[in-house]
Amino acid sequence: MALRTHVLLVHGMGRTPLSMWRLASSLRRAGLTPELFAYATAWQSVDGILRRLQARLTVMAAGDYVVVGHSLGGLLLRAAVAGLPSDVRPPRRIIMIGTPNHSPRLARRFERFWWYRLMNGDAGDLLASESRIARIPPPSIPCTVIAGTRGISGPWSPFGPEQNDGMVSVNETRLDGTEEWIALPLRHPFMMNDRRVRALVRDRCVERTT
Repeated sequence: MALRTHVLLVHGMGRTPLSMWRLASSLRRAGLTPELFAYATAWQSVDGILRRLQARLTVMAAGDYVVVGHSLGGLLLRAAVAGLPSDVRPPRRIIMIGTPNHSPRLARRFERFWWYRLMNGDAGDLLASESRIARIPPPSIPCTVIAGTRGISGPWSPFGPEQNDGMVSVNETRLDGTEEWIALPLRHPFMMNDRRVRALVRDRCVERTT
Protein backbone atom coordinates (compact mmCIF):
# COMPACT_ATOMS: atom_id res chain seq x y z
CA MET A 1 0.00 0.00 0.00
CA ALA A 2 1.39 3.42 -0.98
CA LEU A 3 2.39 5.76 1.80
CA ARG A 4 0.25 8.86 2.23
CA THR A 5 1.75 12.18 1.23
CA HIS A 6 2.30 14.53 4.17
CA VAL A 7 1.69 18.25 3.67
CA LEU A 8 3.16 20.82 6.04
CA LEU A 9 1.02 23.97 6.25
CA VAL A 10 2.56 27.19 7.58
CA HIS A 11 0.39 30.23 8.33
CA GLY A 12 1.14 33.88 7.67
CA MET A 13 2.31 36.67 9.94
CA GLY A 14 -0.17 37.68 12.62
CA ARG A 15 -2.22 34.52 12.06
CA THR A 16 -2.36 31.12 13.75
CA PRO A 17 -2.55 27.54 12.46
CA LEU A 18 -6.34 27.86 12.65
CA SER A 19 -6.18 30.06 9.55
CA MET A 20 -5.02 26.98 7.59
CA TRP A 21 -7.62 24.61 9.04
CA ARG A 22 -10.05 24.74 6.12
CA LEU A 23 -7.27 23.99 3.65
CA ALA A 24 -6.06 21.17 5.90
CA SER A 25 -9.54 19.65 5.98
CA SER A 26 -9.73 19.76 2.18
CA LEU A 27 -6.38 17.98 1.88
CA ARG A 28 -7.40 15.36 4.44
CA ARG A 29 -10.54 14.56 2.46
CA ALA A 30 -8.31 14.01 -0.60
CA GLY A 31 -6.38 11.29 1.23
CA LEU A 32 -3.41 13.44 2.20
CA THR A 33 -1.98 13.93 5.70
CA PRO A 34 -1.81 17.64 6.56
CA GLU A 35 0.27 18.93 9.46
CA LEU A 36 0.06 22.44 10.91
CA PHE A 37 3.10 24.43 12.04
CA ALA A 38 2.83 27.29 14.54
CA TYR A 39 5.10 30.25 15.24
CA ALA A 40 4.83 33.68 16.84
CA THR A 41 6.75 36.58 15.32
CA ALA A 42 6.37 38.80 18.40
CA TRP A 43 8.91 36.81 20.41
CA GLN A 44 10.54 34.28 18.08
CA SER A 45 13.46 35.18 15.82
CA VAL A 46 13.50 34.13 12.18
CA ASP A 47 16.49 31.87 12.84
CA GLY A 48 14.66 30.21 15.71
CA ILE A 49 11.58 29.59 13.59
CA LEU A 50 13.73 28.20 10.77
CA ARG A 51 15.50 25.77 13.11
CA ARG A 52 12.15 24.39 14.24
CA LEU A 53 10.90 24.20 10.66
CA GLN A 54 13.99 22.35 9.50
CA ALA A 55 13.67 19.87 12.36
CA ARG A 56 10.10 19.18 11.26
CA LEU A 57 11.11 18.82 7.61
CA THR A 58 13.88 16.41 8.55
CA VAL A 59 11.33 14.09 10.13
CA MET A 60 8.94 14.41 7.17
CA ALA A 61 11.76 13.62 4.73
CA ALA A 62 11.36 9.93 5.59
CA GLY A 63 8.37 9.89 3.20
CA ASP A 64 6.75 11.84 0.39
CA TYR A 65 5.97 15.42 1.44
CA VAL A 66 4.96 18.83 0.13
CA VAL A 67 5.13 22.18 1.92
CA VAL A 68 2.56 24.98 1.67
CA GLY A 69 2.81 28.48 3.13
CA HIS A 70 0.55 31.49 3.21
CA SER A 71 2.23 34.90 3.01
CA LEU A 72 5.26 34.98 5.37
CA GLY A 73 4.79 31.23 5.87
CA GLY A 74 5.85 30.63 2.28
CA LEU A 75 8.96 32.75 2.67
CA LEU A 76 9.91 30.91 5.87
CA LEU A 77 9.47 27.59 4.09
CA ARG A 78 11.57 28.78 1.17
CA ALA A 79 14.39 29.70 3.58
CA ALA A 80 14.04 26.50 5.61
CA VAL A 81 14.17 24.26 2.54
CA ALA A 82 17.20 26.13 1.17
CA GLY A 83 19.02 25.54 4.47
CA LEU A 84 18.37 21.82 4.77
CA PRO A 85 21.48 19.63 5.13
CA SER A 86 22.51 17.87 1.94
CA ASP A 87 21.56 14.48 3.38
CA VAL A 88 17.95 15.53 4.04
CA ARG A 89 15.59 15.01 1.10
CA PRO A 90 13.75 18.24 0.24
CA PRO A 91 9.99 18.33 -0.29
CA ARG A 92 8.56 17.32 -3.65
CA ARG A 93 7.12 20.81 -4.14
CA ILE A 94 6.78 24.13 -2.35
CA ILE A 95 3.53 26.06 -2.75
CA MET A 96 3.43 29.74 -1.76
CA ILE A 97 0.09 31.54 -1.40
CA GLY A 98 0.32 35.32 -1.47
CA THR A 99 3.97 35.12 -0.42
CA PRO A 100 6.16 38.22 -0.84
CA ASN A 101 9.32 36.94 -2.54
CA HIS A 102 10.55 40.53 -2.57
CA SER A 103 10.29 43.06 0.23
CA PRO A 104 6.65 44.25 0.25
CA ARG A 105 6.27 48.00 0.13
CA LEU A 106 3.75 47.97 2.99
CA ALA A 107 6.34 46.40 5.31
CA ARG A 108 8.84 49.09 4.34
CA ARG A 109 6.20 51.75 4.93
CA PHE A 110 5.22 50.49 8.39
CA GLU A 111 8.60 49.39 9.76
CA ARG A 112 9.21 52.79 11.39
CA PHE A 113 6.16 52.38 13.65
CA TRP A 114 6.64 50.89 17.12
CA TRP A 115 3.51 48.73 16.87
CA TYR A 116 4.80 47.06 13.69
CA ARG A 117 8.11 46.23 15.35
CA LEU A 118 6.40 45.03 18.53
CA MET A 119 3.99 42.68 16.77
CA ASN A 120 6.28 41.41 14.05
CA GLY A 121 9.76 41.37 15.58
CA ASP A 122 12.59 39.96 13.51
CA ALA A 123 10.18 38.65 10.86
CA GLY A 124 8.90 42.18 10.33
CA ASP A 125 12.48 43.32 9.81
CA LEU A 126 12.99 40.50 7.31
CA LEU A 127 9.99 41.58 5.28
CA ALA A 128 11.10 45.22 5.29
CA SER A 129 14.61 44.34 4.08
CA GLU A 130 15.09 43.52 0.40
CA SER A 131 18.72 42.61 1.10
CA ARG A 132 17.74 39.96 3.69
CA ILE A 133 15.13 38.44 1.41
CA ALA A 134 17.56 38.50 -1.52
CA ARG A 135 19.94 36.29 0.47
CA ILE A 136 17.37 33.47 0.47
CA PRO A 137 18.16 31.27 -2.55
CA PRO A 138 15.35 30.66 -5.05
CA PRO A 139 13.78 27.20 -4.76
CA SER A 140 15.71 24.37 -6.40
CA ILE A 141 12.59 22.18 -6.36
CA PRO A 142 9.29 22.53 -8.23
CA CYS A 143 7.54 25.66 -6.99
CA THR A 144 4.02 27.04 -7.34
CA VAL A 145 3.24 30.68 -6.51
CA ILE A 146 -0.38 31.82 -6.20
CA ALA A 147 -0.87 35.60 -6.33
CA GLY A 148 -4.01 37.61 -5.60
CA THR A 149 -5.23 40.47 -7.79
CA ARG A 150 -8.37 41.76 -6.01
CA GLY A 151 -6.76 44.61 -4.09
CA ILE A 152 -7.42 48.24 -4.94
CA SER A 153 -5.15 49.86 -7.51
CA GLY A 154 -5.06 53.38 -8.88
CA PRO A 155 -4.15 56.89 -7.69
CA TRP A 156 -5.33 56.31 -4.11
CA SER A 157 -3.69 52.91 -3.70
CA PRO A 158 -0.21 52.43 -2.18
CA PHE A 159 0.36 50.05 -5.09
CA GLY A 160 -0.42 52.63 -7.76
CA PRO A 161 -1.49 50.93 -10.99
CA GLU A 162 -0.03 47.54 -9.99
CA GLN A 163 -2.29 44.57 -9.40
CA ASN A 164 -2.24 43.42 -5.80
CA ASP A 165 -4.10 41.44 -3.16
CA GLY A 166 -4.39 44.33 -0.71
CA MET A 167 -1.12 43.46 1.05
CA VAL A 168 1.29 42.22 -1.60
CA SER A 169 1.60 43.25 -5.25
CA VAL A 170 1.74 40.58 -7.93
CA ASN A 171 5.29 41.68 -8.82
CA GLU A 172 6.36 41.15 -5.21
CA THR A 173 5.31 37.50 -5.41
CA ARG A 174 7.40 36.60 -8.45
CA LEU A 175 10.65 34.65 -8.32
CA ASP A 176 13.02 34.10 -11.24
CA GLY A 177 10.43 33.03 -13.80
CA THR A 178 11.00 29.29 -13.46
CA GLU A 179 8.17 28.89 -10.97
CA GLU A 180 4.59 27.97 -11.82
CA TRP A 181 2.90 31.34 -11.28
CA ILE A 182 -0.89 31.63 -11.02
CA ALA A 183 -2.91 34.82 -10.48
CA LEU A 184 -6.45 34.71 -9.12
CA PRO A 185 -8.90 37.53 -8.19
CA LEU A 186 -8.42 37.14 -4.44
CA ARG A 187 -7.61 39.28 -1.40
CA HIS A 188 -4.68 38.48 0.84
CA PRO A 189 -6.07 37.48 4.27
CA PHE A 190 -8.18 34.48 3.27
CA MET A 191 -6.66 33.33 -0.03
CA MET A 192 -5.99 29.85 1.33
CA ASN A 193 -9.71 29.31 1.98
CA ASP A 194 -10.83 29.98 -1.58
CA ARG A 195 -12.11 26.86 -3.34
CA ARG A 196 -9.88 27.49 -6.38
CA VAL A 197 -6.78 27.73 -4.20
CA ARG A 198 -7.76 24.63 -2.25
CA ALA A 199 -8.22 22.73 -5.51
CA LEU A 200 -4.87 23.93 -6.88
CA VAL A 201 -3.03 22.97 -3.70
CA ARG A 202 -4.77 19.60 -3.55
CA ASP A 203 -3.92 18.82 -7.18
CA ARG A 204 -0.26 19.77 -6.76
CA CYS A 205 0.01 17.67 -3.61
CA VAL A 206 -1.63 14.61 -5.17
CA GLU A 207 0.40 14.61 -8.39
CA ARG A 208 3.52 12.48 -8.55
CA THR A 209 6.64 13.03 -10.58
CA THR A 210 7.58 10.19 -12.90
